[in-house]
Amino acid sequence: MNSIFLRIYGGTLAVLVLVGLLGAGSLHWLNEERVDRHREAMAGGTFRMMAQALQDMTIVQRRQATSDWGRELGAVLRVRTFRDAHLEPRLESRLLRDQVLVRQVRPGSFTLYSLVSADERLLLEGEMEQIGEQLARMTSHLLVAGLVRYPADEQPERLAELARRLQFGFDMRLLAIEAVNLDREQRQHLDEGDTLVLQDGHGEALRVLDIVPGSTWVLQLGPLYRMSLYPPQLLLLIAALGLTLIGLTLYLLVRPLERRLLELEQAASHIAGGQLDVRVPDSGSDSVGRLSAAFNHMAGRLQRLLAIQGEMVSAVAHELRTPVARLRFGLEMSCEAASDEARARYLQGMDTDLEELDQLLDEMLVYIRLGKGAPSLNFTPVALDALIDQVIAELAPLRPEVELLRGPCHAEAMVDAEPRYLRRALINLVSNAMRHAKSRVQVRFFHEDGRAGLEVEDDGPGVPEADQEKIFTPFLRLDDSRTRDSGGHGLGLSIVRRVIYWHGGRVQVGRADLGGARFTLLWPARHGGD
Repeated sequence: MNSIFLRIYGGTLAVLVLVGLLGAGSLHWLNEERVDRHREAMAGGTFRMMAQALQDMTIVQRRQATSDWGRELGAVLRVRTFRDAHLEPRLESRLLRDQVLVRQVRPGSFTLYSLVSADERLLLEGEMEQIGEQLARMTSHLLVAGLVRYPADEQPERLAELARRLQFGFDMRLLAIEAVNLDREQRQHLDEGDTLVLQDGHGEALRVLDIVPGSTWVLQLGPLYRMSLYPPQLLLLIAALGLTLIGLTLYLLVRPLERRLLELEQAASHIAGGQLDVRVPDSGSDSVGRLSAAFNHMAGRLQRLLAIQGEMVSAVAHELRTPVARLRFGLEMSCEAASDEARARYLQGMDTDLEELDQLLDEMLVYIRLGKGAPSLNFTPVALDALIDQVIAELAPLRPEVELLRGPCHAEAMVDAEPRYLRRALINLVSNAMRHAKSRVQVRFFHEDGRAGLEVEDDGPGVPEADQEKIFTPFLRLDDSRTRDSGGHGLGLSIVRRVIYWHGGRVQVGRADLGGARFTLLWPARHGGD
């Protein structure tokens, strides 16, 4: 869980930093473009008007006009050649298309260029610090000076033509003096020929009013809006793009997890439908990878358990068929017996069959109990020498022709074990050895590197190396020797393996010095705290 959290948290933090840097950089770059466009829109018409006015002037007149305009604007104006301006070819091309250029010279200062004469390759250059009230006044004076040359009734049409030709970036119109909403003091200043600069709203825009001499018109420029560096629309756009980038990043981070979880869900559905061989990719060290590995382990174990269950059902049916058939036969024959002696013989055979069934059911119950999970094991000190002697005394009478004895034991006899299950494992090993031995079975105990060991050897045919793992499979018969005469149902060795597994040990199979098979149980001699 931690790795997934860190992955998503780290990815989100990284994309937040990236979004912040991209947002700040984009806003800075956009504002530079917007400022240049705003300056060009506000000052472009005025500079075009001045440049056109300079076309028909002499050099002396041009110097005088630029000096007068510069003082009024609070800027430095000069007429220069293209070569002196050191403009790039693409900028010269824009000037020749009658565009006004804006270039940042240094922080807080910019330069505007407007074409004066394409033939003479002259331009008007003006270095300014801000576009504000002075530029608005200058623009108003130039327009009024151009309008007074026309009759009053033609002035609105001439103003519209100038606005269209010079491409001013703000509204301009002629208003009847009676239509202008002014107080007495403002009206007096206007009548005296002063230029009025009024602020609209909270200082967000300017309006410039100037009376046109010899007429009843008032020239109004504006409103001229101040450019906002952080307009809500732009901030909303950057925020939307940032949220989109964050959402896309989170999707790319979460999508693989969602896909892997979907694979788990589909695999679980397939297993629920009976497709037990379905597995999911378990790559990755995060919690989903570990969950996938645990799921595959569970699915494999479930498949094995169900396969074993099916094999057990089939094997149990097979194991039960013979004693049940013998019971039925014995029951029929006992009913038809001609004498009490014959009936007793049949009943004795039926009792043996019932004992075999009881033994089979007992082994199945033990095997199932050990296969359900970790059983409740009560580890206590066990004397291995006494355990071996007890098992020998119990099993030796079953096959008197086989010598069952305890081998040399030179180790500490007391070890930690679960007495009941360990005794059951030893009985199963000794019983198995006695069934296959020719004449001798030997049992001993030993210690090895902190582990206790029990060893059972016989002089029988032994177990082929290729079959040493198969013999622990429930109900498996390697040959036909394990019949009713020799006994056994194929569960004894499976129980042995499970018993020693829950003791934390293992069982080994090899070739005995006696010539037959050797079975060795190894488990920790001490179980501290268990």
